[in-house]
Amino acid sequence: MPNIYLYQMKKLLFFLLVPMLALAQSGDEKMLRQIHDQALTQSKGYGWLDHLCNQIGPRLSGSEGAEKAVQYTKSEMDKLGFDKVFLQEVMVPKWVRGKKESAFILNGKSKISVPICALGGSVGTPKDGLTAQVIEVKNLSDLPALADQIKGKIVFFNHPMIPENINAFHSYGEAGRVRWMGPREAAKYGAVGTICRSLNLRLDDFPHTGSMGYGDLPVSQHIPAAAISTNGAELLSKMLRENPNLKFRFSQDCQSMGEVLSYNVIGEVKGSEHPDRIMVVGGHLDSWDLADGAHDDGAGVVQSMEVFRIFKSMGYRPKNTLRVVLFMNEENGGRGGKQYNDDAQAKGENHIFALESDCGGFSPRGFSFQASDANFEKMSAYRDLLSPYLIHVFDRGHSGSDIEPLQSANIVKAGLMPDTQRYFDYHHAATDTFDAINKRELELGAAAMASLVYLIDQHSIAP
Repeated sequence: MPNIYLYQMKKLLFFLLVPMLALAQSGDEKMLRQIHDQALTQSKGYGWLDHLCNQIGPRLSGSEGAEKAVQYTKSEMDKLGFDKVFLQEVMVPKWVRGKKESAFILNGKSKISVPICALGGSVGTPKDGLTAQVIEVKNLSDLPALADQIKGKIVFFNHPMIPENINAFHSYGEAGRVRWMGPREAAKYGAVGTICRSLNLRLDDFPHTGSMGYGDLPVSQHIPAAAISTNGAELLSKMLRENPNLKFRFSQDCQSMGEVLSYNVIGEVKGSEHPDRIMVVGGHLDSWDLADGAHDDGAGVVQSMEVFRIFKSMGYRPKNTLRVVLFMNEENGGRGGKQYNDDAQAKGENHIFALESDCGGFSPRGFSFQASDANFEKMSAYRDLLSPYLIHVFDRGHSGSDIEPLQSANIVKAGLMPDTQRYFDYHHAATDTFDAINKRELELGAAAMASLVYLIDQHSIAP
């Protein structure tokens, strides 16, 4: 009898819950459709990005452009109707490129100009430039075997991004280690400078900058480090095979100028039901100095602002507190993300979710997650709701550099994953300009982000 009773109760619960679940899913489908309609017809993101790129321009931490971007985005967020918009102080490094770099391959009587740019954080060359023989290596692991040949030379790290990887970020991560560590490791063997092949999957004439670090090397051992365009790298490698004794000459005027005060820009709307539970959506406001930073990361900034604008326009007030955070100094220090976490820890805040957009403004394809098994399973269940919008990739992996430091019990972190194939054509190069942005793709990314934030807000995360 008890078994029959239990069976009947299970049947009753099933017939009661199925319609309720179907109704909930139907409501979610309707909301996601409205979010996309709003993003594709009423977006302000493209206009915000136009201003950031074409009226302000490059926004390297500590620069006048970065300060203007802080003031502009705060003023625009003030207009959106947050409960409050505020600036969070953060000390950032100030590095200045100086005059345009120059470089030449010297082969006997011939002098061939090649495009280079200083790596962020590098010291400059002597005033009259640096001239030395070149030794080519592929990997950091090649250095020990060449120890007795490196002293007094320029080390040329000719390490291409691996083309076989379908996700281009996998190739970038591996090659980026060479860019970051190459100068310090070469200096230990007596190199006088380094040249790094640009982190780019195509052959072109645009050098790509990016951060490097000297680690704990004494200042007296810091050597100048530059990136060379992929075409320039191909040419230099070819000429070295023909004449291993050729020389390379380059000149750069960069210098570090200590730390200065800057800000994260934060807009907040208190949750209607759970004000103590916080969701973050954001991108980084700073950019490298060679271009407008349209894809990296102006796109992520305006998409994050759009998430709130979409909700506000639809009359949707989140159950949980929502913060739009525009982080400062992702490119050459990550100070903004660290400061945000430090302040959150000091206040004992409970963050349940963080979403970052920092992979460009291309067509969204899904999300990467850092989450518990239970929460990843829950996130993956949203695939069916989002697949009509071509959002189908739900993977585990890195979510974003700015939200990486954020610590909270059982937090779910996510990164927007656009199509990656063209991103590194622009990343950290002079090509990262507003005209490289497709308006519709930018808007679809904002809609994907708003959709995920809505689903998290409605259905929370696993305990």
